[in-house]
Amino acid sequence: MNEDRGLEPDGTIAREGSLSRVPERFAPVVAAARSRISGVFGPDRLDSAYLYGSIPRGTAVPGVSDLDLQLVLRAEPTEADRADADAVEAGLDASFEQIDGVGILLSGRDTVLSELERHDVGFFLACLCTPLLGDDLAGRLPRYRPSSLLARETNGDLCLLLPRWHERAAGAATDSERRAMSRRVARRIVRTGFTLVMPSWGGWTSDLTECAELFARYYPHQPERAEQMRLAARTGRTPTADPAVLSMLVDDLAPWLAAEHIKVHGEKAPRP
Repeated sequence: MNEDRGLEPDGTIAREGSLSRVPERFAPVVAAARSRISGVFGPDRLDSAYLYGSIPRGTAVPGVSDLDLQLVLRAEPTEADRADADAVEAGLDASFEQIDGVGILLSGRDTVLSELERHDVGFFLACLCTPLLGDDLAGRLPRYRPSSLLARETNGDLCLLLPRWHERAAGAATDSERRAMSRRVARRIVRTGFTLVMPSWGGWTSDLTECAELFARYYPHQPERAEQMRLAARTGRTPTADPAVLSMLVDDLAPWLAAEHIKVHGEKAPRP
């Protein structure tokens, strides 16, 4: 396993992506995203925009990877902002065969910089997002270390997702719906499994395979859970429509992991 722990020399978590790492096949996608976001939102609404995920990390696979974007607005997002973001998503997805879907997250500037979100949305922007448009807000956020506080605030709320996951899994009637849900659920589970052991390992990675293997390293007494986590990592990369896999993730692994994460790191601070 690659033991690069994703840290700066001072032990803080390094920013994981950059525009220089964007694969050549995805450069037109990124250019179009920059242009369309700027044109739709404009300087009056948009504070800054960022890429995250496999494209700025340089690991994107044409026809498989999606395009992930974070927009920070000057005010808190409205329904009109969400509708405009949905239109940008649909337009980009339809225009480029290199990507398999587009996801745009919306946040207000005050929320990103708030004390409450400092170790969740703030960490996400400062360490996992690559600046695309506007002034980079990372300079107004702290440097982060692989701590129990960071684990709790990024993934200590998995338990809150479980009722919705159960409902959506029960209602997923088509292969397409089950694949989409298995991918989303699996990725969240693997990342929660990683943050469970992240302070013990002392670093940061977003690679799903490495996340699963690190979980297995620190939970040798739970070989069944380790194998489930490895399956979740494979599902996060290559989603399946198999209802048995989705059921395992939602009904078995996720509830155990949610309880274990809270037992080790505590519950995430409640949001309004």
